[in-house]
Amino acid sequence: MDFIRKNIYNPIAFGIAFLVLVAILFATLWVLVPPPPRSIQLATGLPTGLYQQFGERLQKELTEEGISLRLRTTGGTSDNLALLNDPHSGVDFAMVQGGVADLSKHPKLVSIAGVFYEPVWVWYREASFPNESGRLGLLSQLKGKRVSIGNEGSGTLSLASQLLEASGLSMKDIHTEKLKPLEALEKFKKGELDAIFLVSAAEAPLLKSFYETPGIRLMSFEQAEAYVHLFPFLSKVTVPRGMVSIAYDLPRQDIQVLAATATLVGKEGISPALVTLLLGDTYDILKSYAYLQKPGEFPSGTGLDFPLHVDAEIYLKDGPSLLHRHLPFWTAVWIGRFAKIVIPLLVIFIPLFTYIPAAKNLLLRLKLSRVYEELKLIEKNAANPDLKEKNFKELEDIERRVGNIKVSMLDAKELYDLKGHVGEVRGRLNLHS
Repeated sequence: MDFIRKNIYNPIAFGIAFLVLVAILFATLWVLVPPPPRSIQLATGLPTGLYQQFGERLQKELTEEGISLRLRTTGGTSDNLALLNDPHSGVDFAMVQGGVADLSKHPKLVSIAGVFYEPVWVWYREASFPNESGRLGLLSQLKGKRVSIGNEGSGTLSLASQLLEASGLSMKDIHTEKLKPLEALEKFKKGELDAIFLVSAAEAPLLKSFYETPGIRLMSFEQAEAYVHLFPFLSKVTVPRGMVSIAYDLPRQDIQVLAATATLVGKEGISPALVTLLLGDTYDILKSYAYLQKPGEFPSGTGLDFPLHVDAEIYLKDGPSLLHRHLPFWTAVWIGRFAKIVIPLLVIFIPLFTYIPAAKNLLLRLKLSRVYEELKLIEKNAANPDLKEKNFKELEDIERRVGNIKVSMLDAKELYDLKGHVGEVRGRLNLHS
């Protein structure tokens, strides 16, 4: 305490203490505003699907920015959601098919953006529907048929089940099999299946295996508008004749399909800078995805299962920040991080600076008031001859201390007033000696 009392009026000690405080606050905020990770993991889907292809292109883009993206193949959307929910899985992001997630089971997940349409393709054999002239237009026509509805863990299985139930069909009404796409296609070629549900983007390499299969056709959803009203996460999309394959003339006419939105989903608390980077790279990748979506339609913030990340919402609305628009990624990250630390410090200290003159004046008055208290006591005892020597000794100590007081030009009057009062007390002591 003595050390503090001795140095509290020392400007050098005060300055050092202030700098130490600023350093502590800066270090604390530096820890609380971490940089984006340099290594992340994305759960994709089947190796032959567009989720995996999208992940590979994103991996290449992120590598150029100094971030390592590891891809994890899975059975599909349900598996991906389970991995995101598992804190020990190591998965940071995942590709998720719209309409599959139960939000109450995944409260800590956020959408980064919808990235492309995933139509519900129902491939069928004309010979399996002789009573309808070989055409499949209603899901209710699948009653009693052999149908693959997607493999376990896939979004196809979840969505196909919802659509069949809405069409008045239970699993007892259909001979269902839960197969991966290529497994289902092999059984189809052998005549062991009548129809196959497949949820996949039109750009997926997997589709080529289907349209090259002789005798296979694509269903047009004649009740597409009704399904869209029942399932808001679905969109009605028109597939022009020959769009899937001009060479194989698939589809043979314009058809209506239902489409979910493939979404890039992450855990809450993701670094805003990483959101910016992911969206920027996604824009570049999706420029080549033009089969069904219109230019600029994706990435999108609409039709998503999970809440849109706040920084993703800002990016989708206004584009990248000024720093990320004109500077390399990591340069923008460190400048932005520094700004996020300095601005709170300025908010704290700028108001304090306005009180410094008042605080300084108060400290000076307290210091001078102590001297005046001593002078009052000496003046009171001036007429006592027994305290003569003690009074002069104490007055000399006061004069020495007052002579060592350093004040600014604005406070000089208070100091010289004190010196004058000290002189007056010495004069009284001399009168009584």
